[in-house]
Amino acid sequence: MTIAPTVSMRTLLNIGLLAGFTIVYTGLIGMIQVFSERSIIYGILTLGQLLIFLPPLVAGFIAARRSQHLGAGRAFVNAGMVGLIAAVLPILLVLFISNVDIRFMFVNASPALIDQLTFGRGVPMGSAFLALAGLVSGSIGGILVLLPLPIRRSIIFGASWVIGVGLLSELMIQILRNLFGNNAGRIIFQSGALKPLPAIIIFVVAALASLLWSMQGNNVKSRYAGMSESSKRATQRAGVGLLGVFLLMLPWIVGTFLSEVLSNVGLYVLMALGLNIAVGLAGLLDLGYVTNFAVGAYVMGVLTSTGPLGKGEFSFWLIIPVSVISAMITGFLLALPVLRMRGDYLAIATLGFGEIIRLLALSDWLAPYIGGAQGILFIPKPQIGGFIVDTPQEFYYLILAACFIMLFISVRLNNSRTGRQWMAMREDEDAAGAMGIDTTLAKLLAFTLSAASGGLAGAIFASKLGAIFPHSFSLLISINVLSIIIVGGMGSIP
Repeated sequence: MTIAPTVSMRTLLNIGLLAGFTIVYTGLIGMIQVFSERSIIYGILTLGQLLIFLPPLVAGFIAARRSQHLGAGRAFVNAGMVGLIAAVLPILLVLFISNVDIRFMFVNASPALIDQLTFGRGVPMGSAFLALAGLVSGSIGGILVLLPLPIRRSIIFGASWVIGVGLLSELMIQILRNLFGNNAGRIIFQSGALKPLPAIIIFVVAALASLLWSMQGNNVKSRYAGMSESSKRATQRAGVGLLGVFLLMLPWIVGTFLSEVLSNVGLYVLMALGLNIAVGLAGLLDLGYVTNFAVGAYVMGVLTSTGPLGKGEFSFWLIIPVSVISAMITGFLLALPVLRMRGDYLAIATLGFGEIIRLLALSDWLAPYIGGAQGILFIPKPQIGGFIVDTPQEFYYLILAACFIMLFISVRLNNSRTGRQWMAMREDEDAAGAMGIDTTLAKLLAFTLSAASGGLAGAIFASKLGAIFPHSFSLLISINVLSIIIVGGMGSIP
């Protein structure tokens, strides 16, 4: 006869105290206060309150899962107990900072934090309410564990949709106003948050959709798996076609302001597709990618500007290939001194290139040619016949076309012999060299082709802005583009 293992009180205590410490920590660093300014459901739930409710709920979920073998009743009791334990540390914090001023150590240990933790009910009543909130949150976590898996997933999915729509309420309001007029958002939102009734509707619809998929999803997958290859390709083409139609309609759905945001996002996507060649495929950590971006922008500015520094007689379409080729030459030349470097040393060297280009752009030495700190003004917009690409929606299409071109090139390179050489070099440069791969040529090619995308993005950026200045080419651009690659997956084009 085997005896089922029990969950010790020490384990439950540790889980609860860890959840309580999470609440205390987020409160002392100011997250609860700042996030409380963002409402999710108007008059009911703020993002700061979510930071208070979520830790005991997760702790209760974990405790109930560990206690599930002991029976539903014991699991539920343990979950509620852990939620109650999670409230102990926040209550002690409220009692402590209400009597002792520790703001010289923790700036955010203020009456405002007490008000947030006690839900505006004062210290005695608020502490009791905080304990009740921990108990209820932990118990809800326990109930989730005891529910059947499809129902649990549907509830979590529905709650996630409510939170997501509440957080993106300002974005949704702008879209609704653009599509249906200024009063459209008032039906669903109030003061930048979801109204209670629309929140319930969103929860129910999302939960039912998740539940329906859990019931029919396997049938859909099996039907798709049983389709012929031609049918699968047709389905994939239809999906790509729908995505293309959506992307084409997107700027007119979201409006002018969000189209400007999408254009800026597109420029970073364009640069990330290029940097992914060097960093993701070839494994060359390049922190000076802004160099290529700056070269493309300044070539476009100098050769098209109608101001005193510009040539003026060249059009945008004529200079685009010149900007790309100039950036590629720059990438090639800057790759030569760092061919023998790897890892952190390569990153530091390329980081220096980014600073060099910024200082050269600011220098008095090149000021007669590229304007120095004053930059280059009067850069004309792209023109097709009599049509001038001027508005954010129109620039969106230009940037989208550039992204698709770079996407096509990246996919082809990824599946080519050269791409396989880069990936082999990324995994082990010495082994790749021993297999006969010319690592020097592969590195030069990676840096050169990677720079092309930066030059293209810089040229479009200069024309879009109409003026360029040295401060537009800071290290932060390289860091942001590298962050896209890291978050999206090294070498992963999708």
